[in-house]
Amino acid sequence: MIKLALFARLEAKPGKEAEVAQFLQAALTMARDEPATPIWLALRLSPTTFGVFDAFHDEAGRQGHLTGPIAQALMAKAPELFASPPAIEPIEVLGLKNSGAV
Repeated sequence: MIKLALFARLEAKPGKEAEVAQFLQAALTMARDEPATPIWLALRLSPTTFGVFDAFHDEAGRQGHLTGPIAQALMAKAPELFASPPAIEPIEVLGLKNSGAV
């Protein structure tokens, strides 16, 4: 059962919005290679604000993701792409309906 998640809020620097969107789209490939991350979504919340939601079965999966390739790439690109450091929040999942991947 999916019990834990993370939500990262990302504010693009002015003029970097397209690069942030491209970065997140490219990160999908890395997310597919993380078996402990069964749910991963890249989101655009406004013209300049983006988000990433990922969910996990357990704390080991969540911690593995936080130290994995996506997190490393995100932090490496942060000074170039983001107006402020990514705000990453741990979340407890209380309920989930997932009818399958699109």
